[in-house]
Amino acid sequence: MECLDLGLISFQEAWSIQERYFEEVVERKKRNRDKPEDLQERRKHYLLFCEHPHVYTLGRNGKADHLLIDEQKLKAIGAEFLPINRGGDITYHGPGQLVGYPILDLDDFTTDIHEYLRRLEEVVIRTLGSYGLVAERSAGETGVWLDADGGRPRKICAMGIRASRWVTMHGWALNHQVDMRYFDYIVPCGIQGKAVTSMDSELGGSNPGRNEVREELVRSFSEVFNCTCRWPENSSNAH
Repeated sequence: MECLDLGLISFQEAWSIQERYFEEVVERKKRNRDKPEDLQERRKHYLLFCEHPHVYTLGRNGKADHLLIDEQKLKAIGAEFLPINRGGDITYHGPGQLVGYPILDLDDFTTDIHEYLRRLEEVVIRTLGSYGLVAERSAGETGVWLDADGGRPRKICAMGIRASRWVTMHGWALNHQVDMRYFDYIVPCGIQGKAVTSMDSELGGSNPGRNEVREELVRSFSEVFNCTCRWPENSSNAH
């Protein structure tokens, strides 16, 4: 598994990079389709990290009226609105959010999309647990929550994926140190009546730095998917 950190990058540019890696994995898969295993090219998978400038994205199953502001207000708050090809409803991305995009051939992991999503949730649950946050799933609602079944349920990580030929795109958006006011302008993930939170809101002054959380996500990903994650040699990302 090759890890790459794209830094702060526009959603559309990151989407194009995802598409490029996606096509690479699909093409390699096609080339290997009729080869005996000992003649196949080495399979390669990618785990991309990034942050985005302010943007609202709407998944294939989402409702446009879950964006609660008009184009003029979008401009005033410096945000974009983009319909995209992942599953799920509307979500917000912005600076201080740790976004993870796994580009995986699920033939090497699990060809069960629900199981794949549960594994992604487990990656985030373990990561948050290492900082003393008891994160969990909410029945019927993809993503990671705090106090999911209690009196103050709040979502800390949204998820939405796309898979074609069992190769994945998109992934998770973990609220690390985010301007939470931007969630006021949407119905987050189409879920009414539940709050959104961040690591910073929950941990305050003890909130760990971005790179530390990123490395904890990589460690948890390695455990959950039983793989070895590596940064490229001579990369500034290889901390």
